[in-house]
Amino acid sequence: MGLAVFVGCTFIAFGPAFALFILTVAVDPLRIIILVAGSFFWLVSVLLGSLVWFVGVQLSDRGNPSLQSGLLVFGAAVSVLLQEAFRFANYKLLKKADQGLASISEDGRSPISLQQMAYVSGLAFGLISGAFSGVNILTDSLGPGIVGIHGDSPHFFITSAFLTMALVLLHTFWGVIFFDACERGKWLAGMGVVVSHLVTSALTFLCPWYETSLVPIYLLTAGTAAWAFSTAGGSVRTLQRCFTCKQKIDDRVVVYSALQAPSED
Repeated sequence: MGLAVFVGCTFIAFGPAFALFILTVAVDPLRIIILVAGSFFWLVSVLLGSLVWFVGVQLSDRGNPSLQSGLLVFGAAVSVLLQEAFRFANYKLLKKADQGLASISEDGRSPISLQQMAYVSGLAFGLISGAFSGVNILTDSLGPGIVGIHGDSPHFFITSAFLTMALVLLHTFWGVIFFDACERGKWLAGMGVVVSHLVTSALTFLCPWYETSLVPIYLLTAGTAAWAFSTAGGSVRTLQRCFTCKQKIDDRVVVYSALQAPSED
C-alpha cells in the first residue's frame, strides 16, 4: 500500500512538470543550462531564508510556542521575498546572456527568446521548489505507519501531492509574468507576482483544513495560468487553433522573380 501511495503521489506532484521538461526543455542543451542556473538561484534564496529563520529561532525564547509560530510565518515571508529577489537577479543574468548570445551569432539574433528563458527559469524554480517541499513527504509515504490512525486526515499525502503540483505550475507562470514585467517596465505586474506568491505561502498555513487552502490555491493557479498565457501572447484564437490542430496560414503574398541568373560556362 505504501508503494502504491508513493508512486501515485509522485506522478501527481511531478507528472506535469516532468512532461514539460521532457517535451520542451530536454531537447535543447541551452534550455537545460538555463534550468540548472534557475535551480541554483532558487537554492541560494532558500539557503538565505533558512539562515534568517535559524538565527531568529536561536535568539528567541524557544519555550514560547506563539513566538515560534510567528517566527515561522516571518521566515516564510522572508523566503518568498528572497525567492522573488533572486528571480529578478536571474532575469538580469539571463538578459546579459541573451545580449551576449546575440552579439556572437551570425544573424545578430539570440538562439533563444527571452520568453523561452522566462518559461524555463520559472520551471526550474518550480521543480526545485517542489522537490524540496515534496521529497520528505513522499519518502514517509513508503511507511511504516498509516496516516490518520490517531484521528488525523487520511488525505495528507494526496493533498500534499496536489499542493506540490500547484506550486510547481505557479512558479512556472510567475516566471513568465515576472520576466515580462521586468522587460516592459510593468512594475505593478511584478508586484502582483510577489503578492500572489505571499498569498499562496500564507494559504499553506491553513493546513490541515485542506478545503480552505487547496481550493483557493488552485483557483489562484488557474487565474495565474490565464495571466501568463495572455502575457505570452496567447488568445482565444490561438487556443482554437491548438485544439483543432490548425496551423496559422500566412496571408502575405510572395512574388518570385522570373529572371534567372546567367549560367556559368
